[in-house]
Order: sequence, then C-alpha cells, then structure tokens
Amino acid sequence: MLFRRICNSLTRFDPNPLLCHRKLANPLANFASCPQFLNLNRFKSLSHSSSSGAHKSFSSNSKMGDARRPPAVPIPAVETADRAELYRALEASLGCTFRSDPLTPNPNPLIIVISGPSGVGKDAVIKRLREVRQGIHFVVTVTSRAKREGEIDGKDYFFVSKEEFLSMVERNELLEYALVYGDYKGIPKQQIREFMAKGCDIVLRVDIQGAATLRRILRDSALFVFLVAESESALVKRLIDRKTETKETLMVRVATAREEVKHIRDFDYVVVNADGKLDGAVKLVESIIDAEKAKVRQRNVVI
Repeated sequence: MLFRRICNSLTRFDPNPLLCHRKLANPLANFASCPQFLNLNRFKSLSHSSSSGAHKSFSSNSKMGDARRPPAVPIPAVETADRAELYRALEASLGCTFRSDPLTPNPNPLIIVISGPSGVGKDAVIKRLREVRQGIHFVVTVTSRAKREGEIDGKDYFFVSKEEFLSMVERNELLEYALVYGDYKGIPKQQIREFMAKGCDIVLRVDIQGAATLRRILRDSALFVFLVAESESALVKRLIDRKTETKETLMVRVATAREEVKHIRDFDYVVVNADGKLDGAVKLVESIIDAEKAKVRQRNVVI
C-alpha cells in the first residue's frame, strides 16, 4: 500500500509516468533519487523513535518490579563485627533463618557380608571388630553340627538338631542356609530385622557358598567383603597349623580353599589379613563401612 501511494505521488512530478514506474521496478535502488524519499526517511525516523520509546517503557516496568523488593539489610564490617551480629545480619539480609538440623539424613543400616576361604581368619577379624566397633550386631547363625569344646550356645552358634533345622527351613525362617561338610548352617531372618529396626549394622560371617546365595538374594543392597591371606602358601600353612583336621579332611579343605579364592571378583571389597597384622585388616574393614555410610546413594536392604 505504501509503495502504491508513492508511485501515485511520483506521477504528479514526472512527465512520463511509465518511465517513473520503470525506475521504481527496483524501488530500493531508486528511492534515493526521488525527492519524495525524504518524506519516507522522516517516516522511518519517527517509527524508530516510537519503537525506542516502547522499549524504554518496557524497561521502566522492569524497574518498577525491582522496586517492590525489600531493601537489602546492610551487613556490618566483617573485621569489626562479632559472629552473632554478622549471623543475624545475614539472616535478615537473605530473609531466612539458618537451620541447625543435620544437612544429611542418618545413613541406612548396612548388611556387611564377610567371607573367605577356610583359614583366612574370619573369626579373628570379627572378634576384634566386635571389640572396637559400636552399633554393629553380629548375627549368630544356626547350625546342626555338634557343639565343640569351649563354644557357647547362643553366642557362637545356635545349636539345633537336624530335624529342627529343617523345620525352620520349611517355615521360611532363614535368609540363607547351606549344607557344609555334612552339617547345616543358616541365617535367621528375625534376628536381622530386630536389630536393623534399632539402627544397627549387621555383620554376617558366611562361607563362599553362603556368600554366593546371599548375593543372589540381596544383590547390591548388601556389602560383600572377601578376606584373603597374603599368599596361597600362607593359607596352606594356617590350615596345617590349626591341627583340627584329619589328613583326609585337610586335603579337602586345602583343595576347596584354592578353588574358593577364584571367587574374589564376586565381592565388592578385598581385605588381606596377613599374619601378625590383624589390626590393620580390621581397620580396613572399618574404613570400608565408613566409606559406604558416606555415600550419597545409600544401600537399602529389605529382609
């Protein structure tokens, strides 16, 4: 529409209207040569001023929004003000009250599965861990084997008959159980539930077979620690020094231990329990527990 009005006005000044329209075939190239183009420049100038004014008006509205914010509270000089004064000034300036409750929730109770071949010192590590670590319950397993000299029922194991053990299996009272060297061993569920409800971590001492079963049941919700001797030679010497086996059972235990070491990759952590360095092994187990409790994504166990 603007282009047509300009063309009509140009015909009043150009004696040859066709020539004028021919000149305007490329209007942008020929407007500068026409006197009426001055009026168009003036129109553009007015339009630009109008749009600039609208932009300024919008900016003015933004400033009005900023003006509604509460004025900042002056912060006293850090060099001269005491801590309480600065604390109150920061709260007032930020419009909040600093909370004193912990920034992180209490860590979830852990289930720590400690396993390893015969002769690596599982019982020694657990005994020392019991002495130095608070807030841990060491599960007492149920077994059908006969009580050995010096063992206490309810402390070392719950000793039951084979028939009673199988009844517990039928009632689904065991988290895991296995037949080991002709005797049954199992982990009672209720004992775990009771102490986890109190916020205690749970330590389970199991053999390799039991650890594999627990891994299938608990998956990554539990923490699996593998204890090893410093070498295969050291492990065999420990089994010999126990003096609790016949030559036939000793042969079986040594052969089984050599095979069990191959399952090391099925565990989360490996702890070397070297001769004469029990405290170092126990401290490493404690460090593993502490590291797990410091994780952002906690393990969550449901029994």
